[in-house]
Amino acid sequence: MDLDALRTADFGLLDDAVEDWSTMVTDLAKLKEDARDGLKGAADKADWAGCNATVTKEFIGKTAAEFTDAHGQAESVRNILRDTRNELKGCHRRLDEALERGRRKKLTVVGHEGGFSVTAEGEGTGEGKDRGGGGGGDRRDDISALREEIQEILDRATEIDESAGTVLKAIADQSRLGFSDARYQDRDAAARAVREADALAVLARKNPEDLTVEEFDRLDAGLAKYGKDGLFAERFATRLGPRGTLEFWTGITDPSGTYALREGREDRFDDLQRHLSLTLAGASRSDSAAMADWKRDMIGLGETRVGGHGVGPTGFQVMSNLMRVGDYDDAFLNRYGSELMAAERRLTGNGENGNDVWEFGGASGTSHTLNHIGEDSGADPLTGFLKGLSRSPDAATSFLGEEYVAKDDPGNPFERDTDGDGHKGKVSLSNFQYLFEERQWPEEHDSHGDELHTGRNNLALALEAAATGHPAGEMPTADTPAHNAQQAKLVESLVRSVAEDPSRLTGHGYMSDSVGQIAAEYMPDIHRGLHAGLSSDRALFPVAGTTAQFGEQDLTRFLYTLGRNPEGYAAVNLGQHSYTTQLMQYHFEHPDAYVDDPAHSRADCLKDGIGEIARTAGQIQGTIGAGRAYEGEIEGGTQDADYNSVLETTSTWGGTAVGIGVGLATAPVVGPGGIVIGGVAGTAADEIIGAITDGSLKDSAGDVVYRNGRQFQDTADSTYRLVEEAARKAGENAGRRSPLIEATVASEAQDGFDSAANNVHRYFNGEGIPRQLESED
Repeated sequence: MDLDALRTADFGLLDDAVEDWSTMVTDLAKLKEDARDGLKGAADKADWAGCNATVTKEFIGKTAAEFTDAHGQAESVRNILRDTRNELKGCHRRLDEALERGRRKKLTVVGHEGGFSVTAEGEGTGEGKDRGGGGGGDRRDDISALREEIQEILDRATEIDESAGTVLKAIADQSRLGFSDARYQDRDAAARAVREADALAVLARKNPEDLTVEEFDRLDAGLAKYGKDGLFAERFATRLGPRGTLEFWTGITDPSGTYALREGREDRFDDLQRHLSLTLAGASRSDSAAMADWKRDMIGLGETRVGGHGVGPTGFQVMSNLMRVGDYDDAFLNRYGSELMAAERRLTGNGENGNDVWEFGGASGTSHTLNHIGEDSGADPLTGFLKGLSRSPDAATSFLGEEYVAKDDPGNPFERDTDGDGHKGKVSLSNFQYLFEERQWPEEHDSHGDELHTGRNNLALALEAAATGHPAGEMPTADTPAHNAQQAKLVESLVRSVAEDPSRLTGHGYMSDSVGQIAAEYMPDIHRGLHAGLSSDRALFPVAGTTAQFGEQDLTRFLYTLGRNPEGYAAVNLGQHSYTTQLMQYHFEHPDAYVDDPAHSRADCLKDGIGEIARTAGQIQGTIGAGRAYEGEIEGGTQDADYNSVLETTSTWGGTAVGIGVGLATAPVVGPGGIVIGGVAGTAADEIIGAITDGSLKDSAGDVVYRNGRQFQDTADSTYRLVEEAARKAGENAGRRSPLIEATVASEAQDGFDSAANNVHRYFNGEGIPRQLESED
């Protein structure tokens, strides 16, 4: 900024801009509240069905969120403009004061192109920028002092002006459509983030072998402090560049280099990996042109060897390990995943050959440990990528549903008997089917020589996110969207796959917790699949969104298989009882919701509806109970202790987290996906789940429910007791308690339990059933 521009500055327009933005902030705050409490609030309470339940309602939720982002961005712009105006006014005032002091000393300051000059009557000239001098004695000192003071003021004004322009442009560039979520209280905060990003990018571009322990600490601390800042993240990533990013992490983890860092900081490589991952994840959500280039070029480097001389890990191997933490942009994950699977096809002959190309020390010619979060080395790029997908449900759904190989693709090695005629033919496979059913996962072992299963476990987490619509390891909330057609199709494929070959799950039991969670959140769909008849399903088991279609045989084999694993059993057990209890309470509150037949009393219609619910609940409990009984027999008593331990530690199911999958499309008390709005604390479902997890409820023999499950009859007794309790508590909470219903629901559940025993025997051809499910004295 030159002298005359600051000296003659008219801040009126800037004042007007600040005032206009302040007005906009106030208006947007009101719109934000209206969108949140009015638009979205009304949408949450509305009667949604069909496409409205899966598309319109989700769109309204995202639109409401845009108002929040718009308000936040406007507030940041207002704050930066206000801060800039105030600081520039301060510089203007300081300049006027300096000029006035000069005039009193008979010094004249004249601005010109490229700088300014300071002259004194009868003395030499002091030039700003061009450091000319002149005069003598005290006058020269006065000229020099004024020149330096003015130059410092102009430098400061230039810094303020340029940094304001930089950060305002950066905020605007973050979101090509809509608004970014950047939040800044003043210009200095935004400017500091940008400056720190530039400084840390310079450090990260250094040869890692030359990086000192102190510089490592500064990088780690800086990424930890600023990594979640959108401007910082975008600036750091784009300044470092995609190749620089890969070379940085490859160099840091290179076992043949960075000796000083390995000696002094290897125990903190995991922290740096987390902080770098979070930073890159935040950067990926920027819509700036520079970040678009970064994402495109990063994917393009996927099969390029990093480290020189044609050896070392590939770009996919390096980048995937930087996806284990953080929420990456869905579009980037989708493009990255498509190219990664294309590389998988090329390098493995469509999956027919082994995956030694992803093994360090093998075809890669390196022995890197790219991953320091957990025990696996990070050699298999799908391991880290799938972990990233587990926090990005939409991207996970898209990726797992994408076609891996088409039926008529040349070189398709996959053949199956799809019509039962004994002849195999080529089949198309989705990414889910290939990864879950066919892929030869690279072998890895921990420091004790035990085989690691991180890749498959991360697949289960990605599958959980893809099927449920929320990040893996979390419970659904009122904002979790109703299940859509893609999700329903994926779960149908999962159930069919496990039913076709149970070893796909029993051989990898560590996946059962995620698969069990999926089953719990698809309870309405499962109940419909097991319930005889179609016309009454919609009223008895209402579903918000798309219903997954299951057959009784597939569901029986699927649930039985889940029951063989303690974590899978616990998730289905709690999910079923949560759903059953909430559903009973709903029907008690709306006794004509199931059927309103004028030829029968409303009480009789309600009794029949609750009875159907109890019967289906008994069938589910009988099926998973059979799996538990079988596993207890083949594994011995220690397995029973595992089941009990899991039931006792399922604390995430308590309180507000218990609202699983009621799927009522008509009731204002539930949100998308059937989640109880406002939680279920104090409801019948909350009491029932608490009774299971804290062991406060006894079965007919006086034992804690489900704690003595090795014998099939023990599980049956627990189920009958719980169903009776559910009917009683649901009736009480609805203000319509019915002793007749409470007295008959156990018999209905028993019918379902007996049906489960018959189905297991029938659909497993008599195999895998302990003593035909009979208990022994």
